[in-house]
Amino acid sequence: MRGLRTACGLLACAVAWQACETGQAPIAPASDDAAMSALQLDEVHWSDWSTPVNLGSVINSASNDQHPAISRDGLSLYFVSDRPGGQGGLDIYVSQRASVHDAWGAPQNLGTTINTAGTDMAPNLTIDGHRLFFHSDRPGGCGDFDLWMSTRRDVRDDFSWGPPVNLGCVINSPYKDAGPSFTYEKGIPTMYFTSTRPGGPGDFDIYKSRLQRDGTWGAAELVPELSGPARDTRTAISRTGLEMFMSSDVTGRPDGVGSQDLWRSTRASTRDAWSAPVNLGPTVNSTAFDGAPALSFDGTTLYFFSARPGGFGAYDLYVTTRTPLYRHGKAAW
Repeated sequence: MRGLRTACGLLACAVAWQACETGQAPIAPASDDAAMSALQLDEVHWSDWSTPVNLGSVINSASNDQHPAISRDGLSLYFVSDRPGGQGGLDIYVSQRASVHDAWGAPQNLGTTINTAGTDMAPNLTIDGHRLFFHSDRPGGCGDFDLWMSTRRDVRDDFSWGPPVNLGCVINSPYKDAGPSFTYEKGIPTMYFTSTRPGGPGDFDIYKSRLQRDGTWGAAELVPELSGPARDTRTAISRTGLEMFMSSDVTGRPDGVGSQDLWRSTRASTRDAWSAPVNLGPTVNSTAFDGAPALSFDGTTLYFFSARPGGFGAYDLYVTTRTPLYRHGKAAW
């Protein structure tokens, strides 16, 4: 419990709930209300998403490659794979590139500090790059899959992550708790995730938990507008906190394309409810499984995995892009 309070206390520093000297930069409040007000006055309008492109044989393998996460600078791509040479069933890997114009390098396993003999997956990086959230069925948890966090001081070193800390048995349950996505709501650190706990309309539903003043994560709340009658899983939230992409089965939702698709939801402010998810359509989605979106910091690039034909393995990583068209009636940059 002491380790949990210490690790979570680092997050509390970001909103000045307590004075801390961690030797580590706090999380930048990218979605606090002041930032929201400015961004709403200068709203970005986007082009349609492009036809997805397979990330190629350097990234993808003959195995399952899935659940991407992209760093703020776009130079580190985290993802999950069960390719040979890992520590367990599904491990977290990272691929690096020198610039956003360069090709991705060969993926490297994050090693035994992060990966175990079990399942370790769905990485999510905070904007400041100091924290990595993921879910795992490793020993020491509260249930089936639990949410965990690792921290690092040097955001340029993808192999300096510290020992993961369980987020606690208030946010975690005896059921599957998975797919974390960190954001801010009303200035408060907030975690969105998917869970099979009772009380939702489907098998996996979307929940959220807020960081408490004592540095622990609070009780999870169902997000009803994002939870449907089937499987609602991974979410990706924009840096503004006003746009979300999510994975959802087409069962019970209009305009579905395949078995599981990518959907988009928006809201006017972080105080408002999310809109009903809208399917990204047949340009992005296929008749196969498409899931686990990850949005770039600038909002122009969406990574995901798919079982569509033409890949190198069972699941491959793909990327689609869009272009900012105008801001509040003016031409975009």
